[in-house]
Amino acid sequence: MVPLLIVDGANVVGSVPDGWWRDRAGAAERLRDALVPLAEEGIPGHPGPVEVVLVVEGRARGVGPVPGVRVESAPRSGDDRVVELVRENAGRSAVVVTADRGLRERVEALGAHVVGPRAVRRG
Repeated sequence: MVPLLIVDGANVVGSVPDGWWRDRAGAAERLRDALVPLAEEGIPGHPGPVEVVLVVEGRARGVGPVPGVRVESAPRSGDDRVVELVRENAGRSAVVVTADRGLRERVEALGAHVVGPRAVRRG
């Protein structure tokens, strides 16, 4: 089974002050599209192939999937959905992309690895 790469969309989008707050759904779509190559390539320290899951929340809910990237719209907290995904995939290698310290602690306690947004942001 390929490793799971779970991306905390709000946290990664918010890591670059590029005006994302004016169009949250558009920012999530741009991130989703940038993640596509990672399904085959993987990220530093975690070579591909990987299953990429982008977790979105709030105004980004409803962003659809594309080949190579599954999108999960969190009904409430994106952090809670990330934790649920790690829990649902217990026993499977999982890497969570976030800079959120609280989320980091929660998923590491479940056995996931955590990397910062730079692992998936290019340029």
